[in-house]
Amino acid sequence: MNFSVITSQFWSLALQGLSLGLIYALVSLGYTMVYGVLRLINFANSEVFMVGTFATLFIETHVLGYAINAPSLHGFKLIYTLFFAFVASMVACALLAILVELVAYRRLRARGANRLASLISAIGVSIFLLESMRIITISRPMTTPRLLDKWSFGTFHGANFRIDTMMAIIFPILIFIVLDQFVGRSRLGKSIRAVSMSEENSKLMGININRVITLTFCIGGLTTGAAAFLYTTVYENTVFNVGFSMGIAAFTAAVLGGIGNLRGAFFGGLALGLLEEFASAILGSQWKAVTVFTVLVVVLLFRPNGLFGEAVQQTRT
Repeated sequence: MNFSVITSQFWSLALQGLSLGLIYALVSLGYTMVYGVLRLINFANSEVFMVGTFATLFIETHVLGYAINAPSLHGFKLIYTLFFAFVASMVACALLAILVELVAYRRLRARGANRLASLISAIGVSIFLLESMRIITISRPMTTPRLLDKWSFGTFHGANFRIDTMMAIIFPILIFIVLDQFVGRSRLGKSIRAVSMSEENSKLMGININRVITLTFCIGGLTTGAAAFLYTTVYENTVFNVGFSMGIAAFTAAVLGGIGNLRGAFFGGLALGLLEEFASAILGSQWKAVTVFTVLVVVLLFRPNGLFGEAVQQTRT
């Protein structure tokens, strides 16, 4: 164990943990939105993230035509390229999430199947997506073009404020603020909250349950797609099983904050990202996955409702 690294690299580790934690938070929003409405865990969300990373790679290399070793872009061309890839990743993940809902959930729900059947169906879809991408890519990890020059705003006590790191911090915060306001203030957001309170009463009020559930999956896909774009921008690589570790971490973040609680998922992701970075620095990077599972087990044992508490039905989103 090397505790001296805490004092020597504290701000650098905190910055990296913040950016990683906010990516976790975006993916965990996909879990918590679905759980808030259906009381089910969408296990296919991790593969939705994986598809989003490949969608970003596909857009940059095949649609926009940039080679892996292409030089960095600048000015309007850079902004247009990143914005197009960002939107494309979100749209691809949103469409896939809606498809998952139609295939894995809706028909079973219409037939009155129990929750276990829906969970098994979601796991089946997850395995299908994972193995399909493994076959397509021949299990090879892939590198994304470095279209964004990783220039720095400056340093603070060893913390390097690179442009990609700042994007991974600022974008999730903006997305969370928009989502929080949407769920709390908009008509559709109120419909989501109504269904989470009582599905039967929502039907009596004239709310289209299927449309609300589809919207919930769509929102989860949009946030997961944003996380996929930021992940590929920061780490510049992806592989067919990248969703497994991300899914475990994001699910842990949702449980840590209080699953079904939007703000809990956000702060749970932050806490887990910081914890991972500091634990990796002290114990070694090989203990990173162990840290995630340890946090998950400890939370389930001593605080099963999460640090912020699982949202009760009257406020769950």
